[in-house]
Amino acid sequence: MRDLKIPEQRHPEKAHRPDNAQPKKPKWIRVKAPTGEGYNATKKIMREHNLATVCEEAACPNAGECWSQGHATMMIMGEVCTRACTFCNIATGKPPEDLDPFEPGRVADAVQKLGLNHVVITSVDRDDIEDGGAEHFAQTIRAIRHRSPGTTIEILTPDFIRCDPSVLKIVTDAKPDVFNHNLETVPGLYPEVRPGARYFHSLRLLQRVKELDPEIFTKSGIMVGLGEDRQAVMQVMEDMRAADIDFLTIGQYLQPTPKHHAVDRFVTPEEFEQYEKAAYGKGFLMVSATPLTRSSYHAGDDFVRLRDNRLAKLARA
Repeated sequence: MRDLKIPEQRHPEKAHRPDNAQPKKPKWIRVKAPTGEGYNATKKIMREHNLATVCEEAACPNAGECWSQGHATMMIMGEVCTRACTFCNIATGKPPEDLDPFEPGRVADAVQKLGLNHVVITSVDRDDIEDGGAEHFAQTIRAIRHRSPGTTIEILTPDFIRCDPSVLKIVTDAKPDVFNHNLETVPGLYPEVRPGARYFHSLRLLQRVKELDPEIFTKSGIMVGLGEDRQAVMQVMEDMRAADIDFLTIGQYLQPTPKHHAVDRFVTPEEFEQYEKAAYGKGFLMVSATPLTRSSYHAGDDFVRLRDNRLAKLARA
């Protein structure tokens, strides 16, 4: 029986890799340890409903802030991912269980109890399932709509690369408000950072979401500090806009353990401001570019701004 708290069992494919030095974090990247009544209340609801969160599994630096406000990004389809991206802290390997048919209901119940105006649902990759979990995402969206009709829903999905292309429609037909799929890095770094994925497949996935339902907001993000250069980041922005992606997130890569991909450098807050300005100049409706930006960080507030920005753009047209 695997113990996912032990690094060698959590990431067996990384166990024999040489250690990469973990540089000291600069002052702008440090956060307080999670504490407080709100944090504990959120954690209690997650445990009572037997739900995993990407906040914990991916060791997000913003967990304390978000959980204290009752915002947790729920991770469906288990705790073990069939991919082995070199940046990611989620456990990898063959998932030990089938999908839990009662999970969508538990997620919906937790969303209702937390009183969320906006919820983000993500998942591990499940390449062992024929539809990649598309129907499970759809069931989760429908269950939340039934229990909390006023809650807006953002999903952060796998790439469904090993599935029939038709599975994407299963998800879009459930009508999430935001469809997010992260490109994670620049294409030149995919072989070492995201070896199980394909850059242009991920771009095309997001483009197809817009073709299937133009009303759904599309969103994607990358990390910086992995070894990319500014020109490559600018090209990713151009590619995203060509795919009609509405919302871009850019955050600093933080190395989970010495066995993970090394941090190439810490990008300064001033550089992030430059990326944000450039992205708005290229036509994104919404941009979040800070050292601590993550896909679901301040997602509810950002969704309101995203929706308002679309309405303003339509009014100018």
